[in-house]
Amino acid sequence: MVSKNQIKLINSLHQKKFRQINKLFIAEGIKVIQELLNAQYELDQIYSTEPLFEQVLENKKTLISDEELKKISALTVPNNCLAVFKIPAEKKFSEKGLIVALDSIRDPGNLGTIIRICDWFGIEQIICSPDTVDVYNPKVIQATMGSISRVNFVYTDLVSVLQKTKLPVFGTFMDGENIYKMEVPKEGIIVMGNEANGISEAIEKIVKNKISIPRFGTLQKTESLNVATATAIILSEFRRKF
Repeated sequence: MVSKNQIKLINSLHQKKFRQINKLFIAEGIKVIQELLNAQYELDQIYSTEPLFEQVLENKKTLISDEELKKISALTVPNNCLAVFKIPAEKKFSEKGLIVALDSIRDPGNLGTIIRICDWFGIEQIICSPDTVDVYNPKVIQATMGSISRVNFVYTDLVSVLQKTKLPVFGTFMDGENIYKMEVPKEGIIVMGNEANGISEAIEKIVKNKISIPRFGTLQKTESLNVATATAIILSEFRRKF
């Protein structure tokens, strides 16, 4: 059984403000929770409608009803379990390898998918502008399908980082160089822009290498690609050549 205070706390974690105050976030579903446990995220409590996670101490597990799960879940159709984890300390940004920078990504689903894509292509670091959606948003956590445990992310002033970096900086633009025809390095920072407005003007001034994904449709009327889809295509090209 889950108490009223526990319900109140868990529901408050749907909001960024209270996640930051309590240093806690929620994850739902067996796969996501198991991935976080395997990655040694510090568990606060698991709430499930059936006995699960045998490796977890009994005092860290609470059996609840389907109705109780609905009261705390962030999902329209709740899974059979929800866990509360402690937010780990943010790791420092390391200027090496291939890095993805996110400029004002606002959709939780997009961010979660981008994290999963980065995990697939072996991208170990993501740097985010302060106004990018919170990585501990429940919808982001759900969309990562556990990949959040394998990708380091840092929220920082992107302009400052990109101005100081010694790595080549690439940015995605409609009028950039065709990604399929250009030479790309093994290391660098790839900037992906906001869903509606693309890369901000301040960052555009810093980007020396503008790249684009060409359209092949006969009518050439599609305005843009989804940012997560574009990230997958760009990373595939960077990785394909090494």
